[in-house]
Amino acid sequence: MSNPDMMDALQALAVDKGISVETLFGALADALESAYKRLPDAYEYAWVAIDPETMDFRVIAQELDEEGEPTGPELDVTPPRDFFSRVAAQTMKQVMNQRIREAEREMKYEEYAGREGDIVTGIIQQSDSRYTLLDLGRVEALLPQAEQVPYERPEPNARVKAYIVEVRKTAKGPQIVVSRTHPGLIKRLFELEVPEIADGVVEIKACAREPGARTKIAVLSNDNNVDPVGACVGARGARVRMVVNELRGEKIDIVPFSDDPADFVMKALSPAKVKEVRIHEDTGVAEVIVPDYQLSLAIGKEGQNARLAARLTGWRVDIKSETQLAEEEAYLNQDWAEGEWVVDAESGEQMWKSADGELMSVDQWNAAAVAEDASDAVDDADPVGEADSVPDAEASEAPLETATVAGADDTDPVPDDTAGAS
Repeated sequence: MSNPDMMDALQALAVDKGISVETLFGALADALESAYKRLPDAYEYAWVAIDPETMDFRVIAQELDEEGEPTGPELDVTPPRDFFSRVAAQTMKQVMNQRIREAEREMKYEEYAGREGDIVTGIIQQSDSRYTLLDLGRVEALLPQAEQVPYERPEPNARVKAYIVEVRKTAKGPQIVVSRTHPGLIKRLFELEVPEIADGVVEIKACAREPGARTKIAVLSNDNNVDPVGACVGARGARVRMVVNELRGEKIDIVPFSDDPADFVMKALSPAKVKEVRIHEDTGVAEVIVPDYQLSLAIGKEGQNARLAARLTGWRVDIKSETQLAEEEAYLNQDWAEGEWVVDAESGEQMWKSADGELMSVDQWNAAAVAEDASDAVDDADPVGEADSVPDAEASEAPLETATVAGADDTDPVPDDTAGAS
């Protein structure tokens, strides 16, 4: 059965659908096979072979044995052209359309299957409380509510950029899940705006983000002649401004990356000025000391600056002011009773074991503490001492005698009898 016009029709269909001609040949063979099996007295095991040059097709069949395996010679059971009934032709049409749709879905999936982690631009189609649909051209992307920036209202027909998180293969075609909150979106946007990042001269080593509020990125330059922060900021902030505009005004802090943990933590807390950073590797804590007037700036609004710095560096940041540090050091330098609380093996009660090995029950320890507090209270009420507080009898009379003598000296002397007689 020859049909030269069928080749032209397949080529035109391939161009229109974006499907290869070989794929259409396979779909046509499946359609002819299904149509043949609709014929009466059709072989159960049969297949169709098509000549791509002449478009001749032949139906080949084989007998099946008791176990359902093909056996015997291959038989040419090609029916005449006018032997196909209307039902068989309708079946062929349905199978052909189904195979074309499957081929289209497979091509769309293959197109986006390797693009996870890439950035796409889509037009907002519709939005509800669960998700937003983005039109990417040939396919639609799904933007779930959890992947949307808080308080960002999608406007219909608005063009937005999104980050491909996952590509799922479903019966209805590929389902592309995108995100507007993923930190990878920041990296991809900077790759679009900063040629040095796209070329690999500048690297984004770390990124910490609170969607819709603030983002911190750490950049490193592989060329000593290129300033990584300046390359990302651009002339008068032109490059970073483009990223901020795409993120609807989200603030972006760009800090230089450092291999020294203390230096990296200090830079990550920018714009706060840090006086000292103490790294405790055993606990994974970075103790940060800042001036008193920089404490609120280092912590940030609701702890945002410290939280982003901790995510960016990977250290748990503990920020203290100079006053707090001095108070802690003074507290640690106080003298404390040396010992520990232990459990008595016989009674099962807790006992205080001093450094010299003496054991004391809870009642004894409380009594000793009360006595010590009472002694301290007496010392505070009478700091000078009893001997100094009670005046001596001679000492108390001396000031009075002196005062009387001083008063007598100030008055006229009283003449004695001898002076009056003369």
